[in-house]
Amino acid sequence: MNLNFPQNVELEDEMVLLRPLELTDIENLLEISINEPETWKYSLVGADGKENLINYIQSAIKAREEKKEFPFIVFDKKSQKYAGSTRFYDIQLQYKTLQLGYTWYGSAFRGTGLNKHCKFLLLQFAFETLGMERVEFRADNNNERSIAAMKSIGCKVEGVLRSHMPTANSEVRRDSIVLSILKEEWFEEVKENLKRKL
Repeated sequence: MNLNFPQNVELEDEMVLLRPLELTDIENLLEISINEPETWKYSLVGADGKENLINYIQSAIKAREEKKEFPFIVFDKKSQKYAGSTRFYDIQLQYKTLQLGYTWYGSAFRGTGLNKHCKFLLLQFAFETLGMERVEFRADNNNERSIAAMKSIGCKVEGVLRSHMPTANSEVRRDSIVLSILKEEWFEEVKENLKRKL
């Protein structure tokens, strides 16, 4: 990522606010972190428990400072509660590509439509403000809920990277599914289809 990436990005609509993740957000996410450890079952980096959450947020902020990633905290306006986190990463402005991931929400916010609102705002920003040509998504190939969510917003499956990464228990390696949305797909169909679902 180079200096052209805006540093104080806030994205919002009537349902959700996405703002830069900060160290003080430990308190805002601690309840989910302590009470819902299964949230990170398929994650490479867990935020379960206070210590892991602190490390998670510190490393996310460090990656932002190094201009490699841009992490957000997700605020649900309906319940007036913090719902989770998501981020842009592997940002390659010179090639006009980035990845969208590290997305997790507390169980109370899953299946509420919140994720579609977040993805709409993030994709709109990526394609229409940053001028990206491609937004990529990856997930553990066993993570059916995550894969279904990505397909439902208009992602196309590209393939599976076999034995791609270690899992949290590190003795087992995961296959990673790769999905993407291209700029022309966003403007031709994905944007309108997603808007209808909001």
